[in-house]
Amino acid sequence: MKVDRLVSMIMILLDKKRIGAQELANLFEVSPRTIYRDIDAINMAGIPVRSISGVGGGFEIMQEYKVDKKFFSTADLSVLLMGLSSLSNMMRGDELVHALAKVKSFIPADRAKDIELKANQIYVDLSPWMGNGNIQAYAGMIKAALQESKLLSFEYVAHHGNRTARTVEPYQLVLKSSHWYVQGYCRTRNDFRLFRLSRMSNLHMQEETFTPRDYQKPTLDFAGILETMQTRIKIRIHKSVMDMVLDFCAYEDFSPDGDEHYIVSFPFIENDYYYNILFSFGDKCECLEPLHIRAEMKRRIHDIAAIYES
Repeated sequence: MKVDRLVSMIMILLDKKRIGAQELANLFEVSPRTIYRDIDAINMAGIPVRSISGVGGGFEIMQEYKVDKKFFSTADLSVLLMGLSSLSNMMRGDELVHALAKVKSFIPADRAKDIELKANQIYVDLSPWMGNGNIQAYAGMIKAALQESKLLSFEYVAHHGNRTARTVEPYQLVLKSSHWYVQGYCRTRNDFRLFRLSRMSNLHMQEETFTPRDYQKPTLDFAGILETMQTRIKIRIHKSVMDMVLDFCAYEDFSPDGDEHYIVSFPFIENDYYYNILFSFGDKCECLEPLHIRAEMKRRIHDIAAIYES
């Protein structure tokens, strides 16, 4: 966790006169290249860290510089507390407790009430309302495997219910659109894959460790791709499902149709996922056009009805 690591590195540099990049890398279980990037981030934040080369060299905070409680502004401390507190809802662990304690130690008594107020103005709760109860435990296990470079084994349900056993080198835990994923190198498929935690079962962290390989982070921003794939269809909805439809389009896409209904310009891709979105609105939604999508909706409704006729 980068915020936790940066705060801890600052505390270490304040406590120690000098420490090497490799020692920091071993301490935080990251690569020296990551440590150098972190040092750059600390410098950009206004804390002057210099590098001493040669035997006995390493990083140190310039001797004439002192960090006191006034270094962090009210906004800085509020953001740090907000981020760490939000993660603690989902990611349990001593390191979060320690990081929160360290950040709180920088809060002057005369600003404590104001900082607490601002930190509570935005609350992010990553825990689900309902659903797979294993997600939190799985996220914690994956986090431990990431820190220790240990293999993960699990069973995975892919498209159309296909179930396979996987052995994976984990590289990144990802939260995207309220769903948790792990990016890793799948030894079953000999390639990098993005696995959704809700589709995993029987997750185990193996004793076997692996040597991290170079990898590229997964592509998570599909906005540009989706814009080229999506078309706009016209649907008529009852006002009772307006809040549900707003999860997929903007209020500007709605036009009143009498007192009870709206005509909506709805983004759509012709696949099962989007057809199922329309079905999730039940009898409160009617596809008006284009006609071939309306006809496909009718065909699928007929197939559903046929299941209950026997």
